[in-house]
Amino acid sequence: MIDFELSPEVENTKSMIHMVAEQAMRPIAREYDEREHEKPWEFLEMMWNASRTASPVSFGGGREKKAGPSIRNVISTVTIEELSWGDAGLYLSIPNSGLGGAAVAAAGTPEQRQRFLARFSEGEPKWGAMAITEPGCGSDSAAITTTAVRDGDHWVLNGTKIFVTSGLMAAEKSKGFVVVWATVDKSAGRGGIKAFVVESGTPGMTVTKVEHKMGIRASDTAMIVFEDCHIPLDNLLGSAEVKKTTEGFKGVMATFDATRPAVAASAIGIGRAAIELVRETFEKAGITIRYGTAPTKLTALERDFMEMEANLQAARLLTWRAAWMMDQGMQNSLEASMAKAKAGSAVTQVTQKAVELLGPLGYSRKYLLEKWMRDAKINDIFEGTQQINLLIVARRILGYSSKELN
Repeated sequence: MIDFELSPEVENTKSMIHMVAEQAMRPIAREYDEREHEKPWEFLEMMWNASRTASPVSFGGGREKKAGPSIRNVISTVTIEELSWGDAGLYLSIPNSGLGGAAVAAAGTPEQRQRFLARFSEGEPKWGAMAITEPGCGSDSAAITTTAVRDGDHWVLNGTKIFVTSGLMAAEKSKGFVVVWATVDKSAGRGGIKAFVVESGTPGMTVTKVEHKMGIRASDTAMIVFEDCHIPLDNLLGSAEVKKTTEGFKGVMATFDATRPAVAASAIGIGRAAIELVRETFEKAGITIRYGTAPTKLTALERDFMEMEANLQAARLLTWRAAWMMDQGMQNSLEASMAKAKAGSAVTQVTQKAVELLGPLGYSRKYLLEKWMRDAKINDIFEGTQQINLLIVARRILGYSSKELN
């Protein structure tokens, strides 16, 4: 028998986080969309204090088999959906180890995990970030040009990174860190790419720009320049050895196996918010969706609404599957990309259709729906674009390498 029900423990967490989303996030969502680059400190400190006892937005953490079944990633998926139902921009602004922490968990040693991640359960609010994208390198992460050169007992980083989520908070405004992807040997291609942890305030790391964005405006997205930035040798995640194979690069890429379900979950939360508003508006107008009615007898409006629901539910089940596989210590690269691709596509379709169905009300700033449509699109872009994730799915299913199918 296949069971799609959540356990009582997960349901309890879901209910608790929904209250936070409804009472603490929705009321300030519009305000901090308009006040881009300002921080809702009361909310952020509340979430930071809550995370000390049970981190609500952590995701990933490697695939070590532990005694008994784990549900951590499933809980995180459900939590992220609820927080994004509240507001995706505010969710992304919550202090936590973030994408940088996911990279440390996926590619770091046990000592590095302790050294870099312990700080997120103590002291003042902190942020982690991951810097991959460059002005001349987007979806093709193997084309990274930022360099890391060994100089005695240090690595020296030089290069420019753009579109770094929480980059300002991680690099300058807290005692966090930024995980930087750089090449130690350009001639080695993917095999020469490594991940390095750069502590906040490290000389040579400078935030030069904070982006003005269409959506998720409460979250900062930064450009970071590295100029002769010296970091300790043991801040490299994993081995410094450059091999002819791409195993090292695959280790770094494993970060996405953890973070793509998280992005998918966020997309689902936004889409659910849009669907619920449409349903409520219909009910107020006396419009009922007739489930169980023959397809040929449904109105166009009913068919559109059911398609929206089906799309979102398919994305949710794929996302839960990818998260569950991580909890079981299973390889989930295919499933993570499937979830991310489906959710990014679904939330874009759902929010656009929701605006269309509500017409002037959907387009109006009276409701948050137009904001959700703006917030939605990023989920189809970051953590690997729709096209890249579909390419990964095709390669995994067909058994082709990146050289054979690109």
